[in-house]
Amino acid sequence: MEQARPASLASSDTVRVTNPRGSSPFVLTCDHASNFLPAEFGALGLAAEDLSRHIAWDPGALPVALRMAQALDATLVETRISRLVIDCNRPLDAPDLVPPVSETTAIPGNTGLSEKQRAARVALSWQPFHSAIERIVEDRLARGQETRLVSVHSFTPVYRGRNRPWHIGIIHDEDRRLASPLISALRRLAGVTVGINEPYSPADRVYFTLERHARSRGLPCAMIEIRNDEISGETGQRKWADLLTGIFSNLEPEEAKGSRSSAVGKSVQSASQE
Repeated sequence: MEQARPASLASSDTVRVTNPRGSSPFVLTCDHASNFLPAEFGALGLAAEDLSRHIAWDPGALPVALRMAQALDATLVETRISRLVIDCNRPLDAPDLVPPVSETTAIPGNTGLSEKQRAARVALSWQPFHSAIERIVEDRLARGQETRLVSVHSFTPVYRGRNRPWHIGIIHDEDRRLASPLISALRRLAGVTVGINEPYSPADRVYFTLERHARSRGLPCAMIEIRNDEISGETGQRKWADLLTGIFSNLEPEEAKGSRSSAVGKSVQSASQE
């Protein structure tokens, strides 16, 4: 499993853009790429081993996204601060923007924060991440470059005692232009169990980055969730990156049909492990 970023990472360097002028129509985001905690936060009251768990990041997601970006000549925007400090895939009014609890783990360093402290966290990580995506998308549209947004995440094999059988999940709302051909291609892979709006759906409040930057502009988008035991090492990361690269290289969005997805009636669950 990828380790935490070194303590020498400057706290101001909280977002990284790879290949900002990529020729691909795809812009990738990795919203939970890192488990790094700047020194001023200590360990947020957690044990060291907690920081390697999924509560702190999406293990394996960044290596997959980086390999895809390189192979596709795509742009990638990644967070470089742990989701425990602030979750960049949440709106500013979300109760778990700064999570006091993740799954069943209390985060002592996130309780009793003042408005000033919360605002500082927004300025540290959330705002730079979304500003970077905003600039990239606006620049591409100004150049007339076709743009499709895809976010890359990972999920735990077991959540609150429930086994998750899917190897990969594709999350989408009523706009299925990207999701439908992506799901169809994945279903043709032998031995791969594909979740459709599993293990999360937009009803679980996990679709914010795509809603903010793609749906607001009418751009095709989809969210990828890979089960993290599939990408815990380099072999699995390479396998899934190469599979997805092959699919994306030939992926053409469907025409918008205006149909409603199964996400729309799904009950809201805790999304702290997305």
